[in-house]
This record gives sequence, structure tokens and C-alpha cells, in this order.
Amino acid sequence: MILARCAPYSMLCGPPRFFVVSVWTLTAQWPGNCWPCPYFASEGARHMAGKPLHLGWFMNFTPGEWDHPLGAGGAPWDGRFYVDMAQALERACFDYIMIEDTLMVSEAYGESAEAALKHALQVPKHDPAPLAALISAATTRLGVVATMSTLAYPPFMLARLCSTLDHIAGGRFGWNIVTSGEDIAAQNFGLDKLPPREARYEMADEYVDLVCKLFDSWDPDAVVMDRATGTYADFHKVRPIHFEGKYFKCRGPLNTVRSPQGKPVFVQAGGSPRGRAFAAKHADSIIATANGLEGMKGYRDDVRRHAASFGRDPDEIKVLFLVYPILAETDDEAQAKRQRMISSPHFIERALASTATVTDIDFSKFDLDQPLPRLTTNGEQGSLDKFAQWGSGKTLRQLAMERFSAAGSELDFVGSPDTVAEKMANAMEAIGGDGFLISTPFQRTSRRFIVEVTEGLVPALQRRGLMRTAYSGRTLREVLAEY
Repeated sequence: MILARCAPYSMLCGPPRFFVVSVWTLTAQWPGNCWPCPYFASEGARHMAGKPLHLGWFMNFTPGEWDHPLGAGGAPWDGRFYVDMAQALERACFDYIMIEDTLMVSEAYGESAEAALKHALQVPKHDPAPLAALISAATTRLGVVATMSTLAYPPFMLARLCSTLDHIAGGRFGWNIVTSGEDIAAQNFGLDKLPPREARYEMADEYVDLVCKLFDSWDPDAVVMDRATGTYADFHKVRPIHFEGKYFKCRGPLNTVRSPQGKPVFVQAGGSPRGRAFAAKHADSIIATANGLEGMKGYRDDVRRHAASFGRDPDEIKVLFLVYPILAETDDEAQAKRQRMISSPHFIERALASTATVTDIDFSKFDLDQPLPRLTTNGEQGSLDKFAQWGSGKTLRQLAMERFSAAGSELDFVGSPDTVAEKMANAMEAIGGDGFLISTPFQRTSRRFIVEVTEGLVPALQRRGLMRTAYSGRTLREVLAEY
């Protein structure tokens, strides 16, 4: 515990405020609705390098940093650790927290579940929807995005669940749209293997069209609650949709009240050409790999061209690039922290097995000291391309060591908060927008890293005018549209 004093506020805005807080929670009511207070964020601020950036966090309902001396204990199944995390992100004014999900125990590496279970790689992993409800109930401004696969949910059930969660969140819920990319996941739902990627996206297009019609099956003013006539909802304003497509059929209407946002925010990660078109057509925010400044700018420009071709305003789509910053008090300390991580005796196997999980490719079959042959996958092709660094001539061992490294020094987000904030500013200026999705190697989140980001990196961004210091929007869609 520490005794804290809001010095800028007390000197300029009123009497001093003293309070006892823990280093982790810092739950005191600072002025403004984000940490730090508006005065602190503006004091000494540099010129704004373009628009402020959007910031999200990519995580999942897994054990976290279970075997680290400062880890979370490895059993966060009541959700409290992740609720604490979300509250810290809200104080730091993040746009949203995104709960990733998969639907299998991977056997992609070594044709066995041994590596996945030994290293807790994507397993155990609990359902994101109940956690999204817990987080939503414990926050007021942070967006909450849950991953739900079109493979697993009938469209009616997904639309009903999303509408329910958006109500619990007060209009702050988002659906991360995935089709699932693993044959072993398909086998949990009565299939022998996944359809080809092109067919999956064709099915997903129809799926999203169907759920959108379900969201619109209630008019905004359908609920009248007229006591005089004893009428709760006007039946003229709730109607069947009678949807019949190539893959799906649904009568409707939805039996939940219309979502506060009309429909939840749609998030999607499309790496392949077909995936980019799908994301540009449907998504409000896109998850993208940070594959070098030129590649990132090219990806964002391509998505925006697709969006315009669909009649959308490209500025409505916020592209967030997935990054893995390593922070410390000094640049040298951060570099030493990275070296300790990649020098771990388990790192190579964890890097290869985790990549196998998302690409459905067994890297144990390849020589560690030879370059990879050219590969394609029915899984996450974008993740494979970033990992493999085609044409670099690097061996598989080198690729594994660089699994979470940046493609180029401009994206090497390793250093003090000020160093990383400056690099983020320069990167966003070169790319054109829109922001970053913070994550950790193997999604092994710790309380220490959350503090390093929310109380180190975020204030450094705020001092540069690159991060909001207060929310103005109430719903997640409004927050994304703030800039």
C-alpha cells in the first residue's frame, strides 16, 4: 500500500487529496473519469503527432502468467483477476478489452496435446461470454468484446446472446467475428474438417446478414410500456424476418429487446484477401498483424479501399495492430527483460507450439536449423506469413526466437514508457492510424505488466496528446467514433 497525493490537482484545482491505495488497483477517484487527471495529462504535452490513437487489449480467459514469481496464480476462473484488469484499463481510457477464444485442445504440434497442456497454450480456456458479462457489470465506459465463432453458434442464439450482453454492458459490447481455423475445432461440432477458407467467408457473409436482420427485427420504439392500454411492446413493430439463404434459414423475430447500439460493435481479423474484404464490409474495428510499417500501411489502405467499394466511410473502421510491448524503467532494463524471456529453456517449444495452434501446422516436423519451406494453411494465413518472414532465409529456430519481435526497429516496442510511446507515435504517423491492440507473449498476462502499461505507457502517450484522458462517448460505437 502507498499514500498518494494528487499534486497537480491540489495545487491548481483545490485542496490536496490524500488516500491510501494499492500499487495494483489505484482505485482512488482521481479528477476526470480516466487516470491520470486532465491537468496531469496536458502538463508538458508535446505537439500532437496526428490524431490520438485507439488502444485495446487482446487477452483470453486462460491461466495467465501462472509460473512467474509475480504471476497471477494460475487459477483465475472466478473472473476477478480479469475484472480487476478491465477496471485498470478503464481508468487508463482504453477503447476496449477483447476476449479471444478457440474451441479445442490443440494437437497441431507433434500430433499431440502434450505441448499445449504442458505450457498452457490456449488451454485451459474458459468461455468468454460469462466473463464479458462480469466485466461489463463492473465497468461503466470500457468496451467489452467477446469472440464467438460462426462455427459454434446458431445465428439466432448468437444474436440473442449479443443483444443480452449489450444490454448488460449498457451499449458497450462488441462481437469479435471468427469462423474458427482449426479442423480439430470443427470435429467438436460434428464435422470432419473445416470448409475451405473461401467457403467459410461466404458462409460468414450470409451469417452476418442474418444476425443483422435479427437485430433489426425490433424497431427502436417497439417497447411502449403503455400502462393505460396495458401494452408492453407494440406487435406492429416486432416482426419475423423469414430469412432463407444458401446456408442458413431463420424465421425470427429475435425475442430480446433491441440492442442499445442497434447491433453490437463488430470486430474482425481478416488477413487473407478474402478476409480483408469481409472485414471491410462488416467490421467497426479490425485486428491486424504488425508486419512492418510498409505492410501495415498497405493493409490499412487496402481495407479502406474495400470499405469505400462497399459504400462505407473508411473512417468508420478502426484498424488496431497487435503488438507485444516490453516495458521497464530504462531501455536497457527492458532489453534485458526481453533477453531473459527468449532465453528461457521453454521459449522455443512454446513459440512453435503456439504458432502451430493458430496455423494448424506441425512445426515439430521441420529442422530447427533450416529455413521453412513455403507453406499455406486453412488456418490463420496472416499469422503464418508474419511468423515465417518469407524470403528472409532465417532458420526455424530464429523465427521462433523472433515470434513476438517487431518487424523492423520502428516497431521494436521495447524500452521505457517514453521510448515506446515515441515509437508508437512515429509508427501511427507513418501508417495513418488507427491504433494498437496490446497483448503479451502466449497471452500470459500479469498484474505487473498491466500496471506497466496503464500507469507507465498510457500516461506517456497522454503527455504527447496521443491518448484520451476522458471518455466522451457512452457506447462502444461512440467511443470508437470519438476520433
